Amino acid sequence: MAKSSADDLDLRRASESAIEDPNQNIIISIRVAKTHGIIGKSSKLTRHMAKPRVLALSTKSKGQSTTAFLRVLKYSTGGVLEPAKLYKLKHLSKVEVITNDPSGCTFTLGFDNLRSQSVAPPLWTMRNIDDRNRLLLCILNTCKDVLGRLPKVVGIDVVEMALWAKENRPSVSTQRNVQDGGPVASAVPENELKVNVEKELVSQAEEEDMEALLGTYVMGVGEAEAFSERLKRELQALEAANVHAILESEPLMDEVMQGLESATICVEDMDEWLGIFNVKLRHMREDIESIETRNNKLVMQSVNNKSLIEELDKLVERLRVPSEFAASLTGSSFDEARMLQNVEACEWLTNALRGIEAPNLDPAYANMRARGQLKRPDHADLRYKCRTYARLLQHLKSLDKNCLGPLRKAYCSSLNLLLRREAREFANELRASTKASRNPTVWLEGSTGSGQNANATDTSTVSDAYAKMLTIFIPLLVDESSFFAHFMCFEVPTLVPPGGIVNGNKIGYDDDDNDDDLGIMDIDENDSKSGKTSAELAALNESLQDLLDGIQEDFYAVVDWAYKIDPLRCISMHGITERYLSGQKADAAGFVRRLLGDLEARISRQFSRFVDEACHQIERNERNVRQMGVLSYIPRFATLATRMEQYIQGQSRDLVDQAYTKFVGIMFATLEKIAQTDPKYADMFLLENYAAFQNSLYDLANVVPTLAKFYHQASEAYEQACTRHISMIIYYQFERLFQFARRIEDLMFTVASEEIPFQLGLSKMDLRKMLKSSLSGVDKSIAAMYKKLQKNLTSEELLPSLWDKCKKEFLDKYENFAQLVAKIYPTENIPSVAEMRDLLASM
Repeated sequence: MAKSSADDLDLRRASESAIEDPNQNIIISIRVAKTHGIIGKSSKLTRHMAKPRVLALSTKSKGQSTTAFLRVLKYSTGGVLEPAKLYKLKHLSKVEVITNDPSGCTFTLGFDNLRSQSVAPPLWTMRNIDDRNRLLLCILNTCKDVLGRLPKVVGIDVVEMALWAKENRPSVSTQRNVQDGGPVASAVPENELKVNVEKELVSQAEEEDMEALLGTYVMGVGEAEAFSERLKRELQALEAANVHAILESEPLMDEVMQGLESATICVEDMDEWLGIFNVKLRHMREDIESIETRNNKLVMQSVNNKSLIEELDKLVERLRVPSEFAASLTGSSFDEARMLQNVEACEWLTNALRGIEAPNLDPAYANMRARGQLKRPDHADLRYKCRTYARLLQHLKSLDKNCLGPLRKAYCSSLNLLLRREAREFANELRASTKASRNPTVWLEGSTGSGQNANATDTSTVSDAYAKMLTIFIPLLVDESSFFAHFMCFEVPTLVPPGGIVNGNKIGYDDDDNDDDLGIMDIDENDSKSGKTSAELAALNESLQDLLDGIQEDFYAVVDWAYKIDPLRCISMHGITERYLSGQKADAAGFVRRLLGDLEARISRQFSRFVDEACHQIERNERNVRQMGVLSYIPRFATLATRMEQYIQGQSRDLVDQAYTKFVGIMFATLEKIAQTDPKYADMFLLENYAAFQNSLYDLANVVPTLAKFYHQASEAYEQACTRHISMIIYYQFERLFQFARRIEDLMFTVASEEIPFQLGLSKMDLRKMLKSSLSGVDKSIAAMYKKLQKNLTSEELLPSLWDKCKKEFLDKYENFAQLVAKIYPTENIPSVAEMRDLLASM
């Protein structure tokens, strides 16, 4: 009794310590011990048990929600209880009784919110079974009432717990808080301690139903085995009856199955139709989306165009010149009576120009650009005005030839500025309006990368831009040269630009009904028929130099720009230039011929620069320490050659063939140098690379004679490398056999055939020993020969052909050996050539 009172006092203290909030309700407090060691087999309690602790089960209500807690209180120094840990029952997932404790008082509580899965769940040991059952029943009832669910119960006999709960009907003393904060003991009704475990614990109603069931069979609760056997027999009888019923209903089942099958077919058809409709709907959705997108773009474009037109109207309004000022600025005379109007017009124009310059111009207009179609500059008005002075110049030449020199220089100086400005603006606009992605110049670099993907970019617009530059300005320059030669009375024949009449006019003049041209041939017809002189040609070329000098820089700029984008476009530009150059035959176009020649030379230099850089990329491979397999520049050269063939135009064939010669020469030389760094694998390295060269260039070699020559050169080098490599492999496996044959062949030049068997090391006994050592395991030697050939071969597609060559070479050598043996040792038997051929065929 004294001990019980002490325990109750401790529990009361535990409850008092557990109450931190007046709203908390302490349901039960029980002393436990937390186990730290392994439960012994014979001990009722545990080993290495810590100080006893107290578990307090409590609830806390907040509004309409209730939270259940499991509080752990421990004894501190001095025997005072204080809070240790706090668990929420909503995280309780499993209650498991430890089977290692025969007393059944030790159990674990599994919580699903442990931060580390490696941490073991808390392990507790009760004083006796009653305390354990009381605590577990309280936990289960609390989980059911508060949380509406039950944790998993493992290792507990639910029937035993139900019987224990039925026997312990007296109320359990609990503690609850009152308004003054003090704990008051209260009686818990029996129904609050009832255990209700779904599918694991037996309720009161279920127990009564079970007793009624046993009563129908005139059995008691203790006759469980007999009851079980009887239930089994009845179950078997019921199963047999079910089987019989199923067999009787087989026709109905067949009808049902047929109905299900037809329904399945209908469902499959519906699924197929739905799939078709889904595809059509998806296409309709895509079409609708594309239509909406186009409509949105059209609406946006319409709005933008409207806004742009409004802004342009505002800008044009500022640029429009009033008619009275326009008349003064363009056609008014400089008479004294008109000077006031002229000054006013000039002042208005000055203010208008100042108004469209920064900072007076709206910043929104600063970045506006307008691009139209590039056209040939029109000098018709200028030539029309020059027509007035043509006959005057003819008369001046006949009266005073020295006066034409200053006139010619002044004309060339003025027109040179106009032509250079037109060419510069045309070239700049041509480059700005041409869209082309820049191609890297790294074509044959040894390192791999994504650069080769960019090499497939279409850069045809670059060469098209250069061709357009020549198409526009070369006829223009020829036309200007011809016009200048006749206008300034140079005694040269009439020039016709390439392609005939330019702009529908004879050498650039207007051919109207009145035949009002320069009249050169009319005044001095006899002089023109006398032909040109060297002095006249020299003077003409000097004047043309003054007329057109400096315009070549704009052509050079276009060439350099095209080279930076794609160096291979030099091929097509070279062909275009040659085509124009072949059409310039007239003497008056001397500057144009020189210009085209300089362009051709510049394009050739740029392409040679590209070839040199590519060759340098090839030579970098020589610096690598050890290289096996096919070198990277072998297949890349085929790609480069394919593109170069696509760019050939006109007479640029020689330019490309020269590049091929330089490329392949460097490639083969570098390949041989790399092979010499490792003589052991040199032949294999060479044959793989020469084979790759042939495979990659097979198609091009059929249509390009220069590449065909290099193809045959690679084929010869491949055969030589194959022969050396195969001979090395054969001699490695059958060295003694073929050395013996070689010694016989060497002696046959100095010793008679019948005396060779008597030479040292060549007797019949020596022959038999050699045959035994060389051909006793000939199948293994041939297999080793195949493995030797396969070893270190990176191109597996070459192996079949190499193996065929190896077998043929071996048979040829062995046939030669068999002939020597038959001649020198006629009585000796060796495997025949046919046997060796059959053996090789089976390998």
